[in-house]
Amino acid sequence: MDQRNERFLRQLDIVPPERLAFPVTVIGAGAIGSATVLTLAKMGCSTITVWDDDVLAEHNVPNQICRPSAVGRPKVEALADLVRDLTEVRIGARNARYRGQRLEGVVIAATDNMDSRQTVWRRVRIDVGVPLLIDARMGAEFGRIYAVRPCDPEDVDFYESNLYPSSDAERLPCSARSIIYCPTVIAGLIALILKRFAIGERFTSEVLVSLSELLLLSQTPTSVCSGLPSQS
Repeated sequence: MDQRNERFLRQLDIVPPERLAFPVTVIGAGAIGSATVLTLAKMGCSTITVWDDDVLAEHNVPNQICRPSAVGRPKVEALADLVRDLTEVRIGARNARYRGQRLEGVVIAATDNMDSRQTVWRRVRIDVGVPLLIDARMGAEFGRIYAVRPCDPEDVDFYESNLYPSSDAERLPCSARSIIYCPTVIAGLIALILKRFAIGERFTSEVLVSLSELLLLSQTPTSVCSGLPSQS
């Protein structure tokens, strides 16, 4: 057994790392984004790119995956260093706002506003190079995850019916927006969806999470997706 498979011995029958060797792009390195990137790297994803132009602030420390000593640094750079130290995975850190650049592989929208999600959608819609878009949204103790195939007409109609401008989004008080157990739970569900995609298992296009009520609801099942071919 080679060193990489030895490291992932406990999960080989769930998903071997070679099935995860496709590009993954995460838009946003905040609460959901940072937890997702670390989870995916730990799981065996080795080609991860992260976009974010924000700087880590003191109020980010409790609800994001970061070191307190990194306050004042660009979020993507601080996250890249942490992920490398904990997993030896070197992520592509793009210290810039995503503005519609070309994307490939699985795309995960983990931004904090709806307008940026629309920017991502305009880029990936009907793009054969992006077989799966995962859009994770969170407010306080509630989360919603969409997993859609941008080239599937039914998925396109369903997802676009759930896109709206930032001006229509619910606004929560600054002190009631996020707590660490919410993004970590959502990151785990994103990783599960990506794993199902990678090995061709069925996944659902919408997952609702209410942690205050300990409620998890999935709906609108998709057809089986064959995932992307493994890369050496």
